[in-house]
Amino acid sequence: MNFITIIDYIGTFAFAISGIRLASAKRFDWFGAYVVGFVTAVGGGTIRDLLLDVTPFWMQQSSYLVVTALALGFVILFGKYVIRLNNTFFIFDAIGLGLFAVVGIEKSIVHDYPIWVGIIMGTLTGAAGGVLRDTLINEVPLIFRKEIYALACVFGGLIYYLCLYLGMGAILTQIVAAFSVILARILAVKYHISLPNLKGEEGL
Repeated sequence: MNFITIIDYIGTFAFAISGIRLASAKRFDWFGAYVVGFVTAVGGGTIRDLLLDVTPFWMQQSSYLVVTALALGFVILFGKYVIRLNNTFFIFDAIGLGLFAVVGIEKSIVHDYPIWVGIIMGTLTGAAGGVLRDTLINEVPLIFRKEIYALACVFGGLIYYLCLYLGMGAILTQIVAAFSVILARILAVKYHISLPNLKGEEGL
């Protein structure tokens, strides 16, 4: 098992927990929570693979189903600790965002796509699952709010290619890029950094 696969599994576990945690807050049953967790974990990667014209990754490896089940079990067993922590969703979501952004970029490189495609695929892999999750639980997706979310993936993508340009090793590049996404997301929330809202006609 190579390092990028390990990152992929950790990201899957983190994103699945973020989805299951929100589903539990909406009082979903176990199956409903599993579905939300699975969609959160694989949704972005599925869209990425379809755009790259390859078979979606989870259709070739059942391990992603198992990882989501483990995430559900984790929340069930430690629910009173996990669900009551206000920052739990945010922490796992930020981790999943950073790790999946790197996975998306790596897959684009494997298929010989240029830098700009890699950044877009990294952003889709990281952010699209959260959009599907929020849609399923009837919430306005984070990507459409003022919070810096998808832009954190774009920033991480730029850092990734900068590291490659500087000649860093593959593993170090992946770690630095993932950490940059996570850090950008945390700092944006902590210091209320956001883009301005687009004004409607009444504001013009």
